Amino acid sequence: MASRGVKAAPRGKPSGLPFHARFTDISHQAGLRETVVCGHPRRADYVIEAMSCGAAFLDYDNDGWLDILVLTGSRFGDPPPTASQRLYKNNRDGTFTDVTAKAGLFRTGYQYGVAVGDYNNDGFDDLFITGWDQNTMYRNNGDGTFTDVTKRAGLWNAQPRFGSGCTFLDYDRDGRLDLFVSNYVAFDMETVPRASTATSCNPGGIFCGPRGLRYGHHSLYRNNGDGTFRDVTAPSGIGKVEGGYGLTAVSADFDNDGWPDIYVACDSTPSLLFRNNHDGTFTELGLERGVALSDDGMEQAGMGIGIGDFKLDGSLDIVKTHYSADTPGVYVNNGKGDFRDMTLQAGLAVETRYVCWGVAIADLDNDGNPDIFCVTGGIYPEIQDNYNTPRVVFRNLGKGRFEELLDRAGAGVEALHSSRGCAVGDFDNDGDVDILIVNHNEPPSLLRNDVSGNSHWIKVKLHGVKSNRGAVGGRVTARYGDKVQAQEVLSQSSYLSSNDSRLHFGVGPVTTVDLDIRWPLGQVEKLSGVAVDQLIHVTEGSGITRTEKFK
Repeated sequence: MASRGVKAAPRGKPSGLPFHARFTDISHQAGLRETVVCGHPRRADYVIEAMSCGAAFLDYDNDGWLDILVLTGSRFGDPPPTASQRLYKNNRDGTFTDVTAKAGLFRTGYQYGVAVGDYNNDGFDDLFITGWDQNTMYRNNGDGTFTDVTKRAGLWNAQPRFGSGCTFLDYDRDGRLDLFVSNYVAFDMETVPRASTATSCNPGGIFCGPRGLRYGHHSLYRNNGDGTFRDVTAPSGIGKVEGGYGLTAVSADFDNDGWPDIYVACDSTPSLLFRNNHDGTFTELGLERGVALSDDGMEQAGMGIGIGDFKLDGSLDIVKTHYSADTPGVYVNNGKGDFRDMTLQAGLAVETRYVCWGVAIADLDNDGNPDIFCVTGGIYPEIQDNYNTPRVVFRNLGKGRFEELLDRAGAGVEALHSSRGCAVGDFDNDGDVDILIVNHNEPPSLLRNDVSGNSHWIKVKLHGVKSNRGAVGGRVTARYGDKVQAQEVLSQSSYLSSNDSRLHFGVGPVTTVDLDIRWPLGQVEKLSGVAVDQLIHVTEGSGITRTEKFK
């Protein structure tokens, strides 16, 4: 949890432009009422309690409406027997029903990250969930239930691990989803001292970690095509890297060569960028490509990762969140996978007050310019003055410049919480982007977005045939007016979370868009003059196979 003590840049004069998105927290009336347990409300005994977890928007039953998965932690000494991950089914009327037990997902313990993907290509999204001391693979049975297949899939850890980031990807382009898993620290409750005795790591009764603990090491598993995975960490080159305190993991094609790479946000150590060599191996190039350290060469407390094309040039840029007294990292892609730290120029250096976690690059007001949303929260509940903090919105002004909106995005953004993961998606199918947030020792927040004005949008749902069924790694490039924007189907981003797999493009005043679709195996399809304000389903090799008009 490194901090480099950076002073905030002066806040510029507000643009005065209207912002047409307003967020309201409707979690209670929506039925999201179970508390996410993360240690005791006034203390954290161990680092496994403080880091907390992510969440996911997913359509587990394929009914066209986003359901919600919220992970949870536990607490030392008196773990609540009801502190389980929770699956909430969308009732299609703004409310959700807790179906955790019915779905076979009730499980207590320390959970952290979730990746969503159809690893067995049966048309239903499966779940991989990291945790301490064991990770879990849940197979979606297609009947509303899940089965724990961790052992039979070959993913059981012989030794305890602090699993954190995880992402499905088809790294060898064989049409089957493989799996990358990052690990945070080597943690053993028998040897790591409790906070009250942690003088060897952090004096003053603060829990030990990550400093003072050994690095976690990261793993790559190849899908065998028969429901099992093979550990290829060593032959792939992933095992050559020392590791670092790995958190969120994202797989995307950063250098535009058609093959998925892997980026890992690392806490207090250099972040990692694994370039795909097209032969089953990876080379770590974070330092060379400009995404390992800050612009002044310092290690940072990498927490969450936002991926998107906020420069509107057809390449994927990165926003990485960090500790307080440090700025978020804004890395602009030159189109070849080389990045430049543009935090100051982008306008995000004005914000250094909060510990930032989950982050998304998403067009919140449908004006055609992707914005940036971050959740924040303190690490140490013992220090209450800076523990509950607001969410942060940076509005895209165009040409890679942003302004922070302090009080113009609604009460749901201004509310104070200690938050961790967040996911974005359109849960009510009304054409805008809503936000799901994990809060420490509180129920989650569900921020309903109500966009006003006359801006338009389009959503694209990809269905693979030769590629993996969920088209993870598929890219859509939208051309609207004089703008071009690329997005990819990601399995994990934000902070240990997973977003709506339907790609959402705000397009401003235009009424038709042109779409270039590059499927995970490389096939390219072009769609011209597609009408906006609808969800289109595109099947690999067949073009648009279905459209949906939202109310």
